[in-house]
Amino acid sequence: MSWKDRRGQHIDIQDLGSGVVLARFVGNDLGLFVREAAPELVDLIEHADRDPEVRVVVLTGSHPHRFISHADLDWLQKDGSGIPPLSRRITSLVARVAHHARRTRFTRWVARKTPLNGAIQLDQIHETFVRMTTSSTVFVAAINGSALGLGAEISWASDLRLMAEGDYVIGHLEVLLGFGPGAGGTQRLPRLIGSHRALVAMLEGRPFSAEDALAIGAIDEIVPSDQLIARAIERGKYLAARPPKAIAAIKRAVNVGGSLSMAEGLHLERAEFLALLPERQAQSIMSHYVRDTASVGELLVYQPGGYAAALQNGDAAVVTTKTD
Repeated sequence: MSWKDRRGQHIDIQDLGSGVVLARFVGNDLGLFVREAAPELVDLIEHADRDPEVRVVVLTGSHPHRFISHADLDWLQKDGSGIPPLSRRITSLVARVAHHARRTRFTRWVARKTPLNGAIQLDQIHETFVRMTTSSTVFVAAINGSALGLGAEISWASDLRLMAEGDYVIGHLEVLLGFGPGAGGTQRLPRLIGSHRALVAMLEGRPFSAEDALAIGAIDEIVPSDQLIARAIERGKYLAARPPKAIAAIKRAVNVGGSLSMAEGLHLERAEFLALLPERQAQSIMSHYVRDTASVGELLVYQPGGYAAALQNGDAAVVTTKTD
């Protein structure tokens, strides 16, 4: 059976055709994300990133009122207590050791039988979310209900976030449980809504309503529940119509470059720009654009309907007829 059409224990995957995959978190009766769901999520993102036929992945939940409630605390308690209380300097070292221990199959196998196991799982989740934010595949979170903790962090790692209408919330409650966000929330939410607003929200442990999340830019759209999946697919396909290598380059420049200094970020942008210019697809699009301009005597994006056609088509290799 293809990975694109598979009923998993914790994530159901459905190939909708036309390069679109729908992934639904099964969860338990409480909508929790359990330990056993993590490998399925890692596998899904890795396959979606590597499969050139997949252009859009829509992530949604199966609980009637929750996208993902939050991570299962039993998982966090057991795996998180494997390492005894240590100073931040030591846990920083542990995190680095766990990162390097995942580099080979053998070291992963050995390390998983040690107290490093929890740190290794966390490192893998971080790497998976980074893959989402640097991939040529477009990831859309179709948030069908409330999303707290890890549910919010999966949403922040997606390229688009659409939330169903209703009395739902999204954000971080971790401080109320005695710890801070651990799967990227402290880094991605501030980049979405600003550092101070994100800091206060995480310190208080108060999530945002859908309306507030939309107003501050944490989500992109509120959609009637019965239209959520269709709208998520529509918006995902619209963005995915752009050249894949350009999508990945822009995501890397923004999501990676945005955390660097200005000089380093500009260096990354230059590297991405120079790498794309000689690509066959970019050269073909530019050639069409130049030829069309020469044939009608006007730049395509300034021709009547030209810009709209380019947006809909996903690139500017669109020949239009000049009208008076």
